Amino acid sequence: MKPVAWCLAAAALFGASMPASKWLLDSGVSPVLLAGLLYVGAALATLPFIWTGGTTRRTDPKNMRRLGGAILFGGVLGPLALMWGLSSAPSASVSLWLNLETTATALLAFAIFKEHMSGRIWLANGLVVVAGVVLAAPQEFSLAPAALLLVAACFCWGVDNNLTAVIDGYTPAQTTFAKGLAAGLFNVGLGLALGAEWPSAVQIAAALGIGALAYGASILLYIRGAQQLGATRSQMIFATAPFLGVALAWGLGEPMLGVQLLAGGVLVGALALILTDKHGHAHSHPAATHTHAHRHDDGHHEHAHPDLPAEAWHTHEHEHLPVQHTHPHTPDLHHRHRHG
Repeated sequence: MKPVAWCLAAAALFGASMPASKWLLDSGVSPVLLAGLLYVGAALATLPFIWTGGTTRRTDPKNMRRLGGAILFGGVLGPLALMWGLSSAPSASVSLWLNLETTATALLAFAIFKEHMSGRIWLANGLVVVAGVVLAAPQEFSLAPAALLLVAACFCWGVDNNLTAVIDGYTPAQTTFAKGLAAGLFNVGLGLALGAEWPSAVQIAAALGIGALAYGASILLYIRGAQQLGATRSQMIFATAPFLGVALAWGLGEPMLGVQLLAGGVLVGALALILTDKHGHAHSHPAATHTHAHRHDDGHHEHAHPDLPAEAWHTHEHEHLPVQHTHPHTPDLHHRHRHG
């Protein structure tokens, strides 16, 4: 299932960024400046892919508000809180605390964005939290200033996750580029205005490279997955990111703890619940025009493309006629309807 693979790949890239960013912070790079450089790197990485799949609906007020909110919460405030927290805490602890992003996304998706969640999804979300607590226990988790900053970052990304899951006027690359360029330049300017020293050429290159992979490629992959799976399910899959940080810590000589293996088993169980969740009922689709990654064997995209296989993923603006049918579905762009 490609959307699941996209979210897993996004998680791996983002998880690897914690120890890499910690190294840059320890070498003297300003947290605010680093937050900006990482997102400038994301914009540079996605620049070659923004020229195709455009749509006139990019100026639609709803899409503009959604994109603006994603830039503010996901590109400016979230990275600032993360870098400030990471500057005063071990990268392994920060990786573990980021599991709270899943809980924040789920709570916001349910309470504000009206995303449907079955009992299995609520149980999976609970298991993710349990895994995070089990992993954090050996780190003597407490509400220290760094932890509070991470909580703030997680709720900022919870808002971002729900907004990007329903942006339909931009391709994933265009959304990532806009977020990276606007938020990155803002935070770079803020850092310099606050008196941060300009990093060395090596530090700048490293920050841009980390941003290109961990934020550019990762965000692009995550958006593609979220648009197909919904914010909550995609974010729960993305919650595997901390385990790459743990694995890297083991590779750097830290001891392998039994609680880490236990938490890993709990997260595997949570992922199994997510991937086997079934939800289906009679529902209606109004006429719509939007842009997103799609394929032609899903029962919703019946327009024709000469010489394009039905199972091939591609992105462009397309129209939907009104339809009513019954089939298993997730809260993706086409299934944001209310329940009960």
